Order: sequence, then structure tokens, then C-alpha cells
Amino acid sequence: MFTLSSPAFADHAEIPKKYTCEGDDTSPPLDWHGAPEGTRSFALVVDDPDAPDPRYPKTRWVHWLVYDLPPHIRRLPESPMLLPLGSKQGVNDSNRSSYDGPCPPIGRHRYFFRLYALDCPLLQVQQPRREELERAMRGHVLGVAELVGTYQLGP
Repeated sequence: MFTLSSPAFADHAEIPKKYTCEGDDTSPPLDWHGAPEGTRSFALVVDDPDAPDPRYPKTRWVHWLVYDLPPHIRRLPESPMLLPLGSKQGVNDSNRSSYDGPCPPIGRHRYFFRLYALDCPLLQVQQPRREELERAMRGHVLGVAELVGTYQLGP
């Protein structure tokens, strides 16, 4: 079974402040296991489906896009500055090619970390936005692993 986890928080638990706009805003460490046979690269999409208000969501806010993660990698350490050689980052909804931690304007939001196992690297895309990355992945997804964290700004 293809699974994604973090030593920093459990599935459906609160993301520690360190990994948010109220902390250091560094990416949390991620681990995965059980990648499907034939995996030649991985892509990571981190988004918030509860933006701007969980009671009346209007958009899926993209916080981080990483692609062309090598197939032998099974861990992303804390901090986006430590991406494996060959990995690339797409453009998030803050118009940056980096991790953009949780910073919900209202209420408790959910943050979905989805890791896609792909049958090829995505060499043809350069700094894509989410839609471009999803188009490039179409027909190449062997499996998806998901981890969900939550966060609400402090008082």
C-alpha cells in the first residue's frame, strides 16, 4: 500500500506552528512507503480546499508543488531548500516557487499533501501552476498517497 506520513504530525491532526506562517514557514518532513512498481518519479501537491472560509469554500489554494522527485527517494526532509537533486518546484498561489505554509484567514482549514507516483519524469514542464502539472501527469499516475493536516491561526 502506497502511504504518505510525517514525523511532525499525524494524519488529520494539527500541523505544528513551526510549519506555518506563524512559525518558521518551513516545509514539514515527509516520508512515503509502498510506491507502485514502475514508479519513475514523484510529484507532490499541497493545497487547502477550504479557502478562504471552511464554511463557504471558494477555491483550492495551492501551497506547494514539487515534481520530478527521483524514484529512489522515500523522504523529503524539513525545509524546501533541501530538495533532492533533479527535483523542481512549480508556482503556488502566492506566485512563488517554494513552500507556502498554512495561514488560514478564518477558521480551521484542512491541508492535503498528495504524493503522486508517476511512470515517467515530467521533463517537459517548467515551473508549472497546478493545472499545468495536472495536465502533464494525466495518464501517468500509478498511485496517490495522501496525508491531511489541519491548522487554525492562534488568537
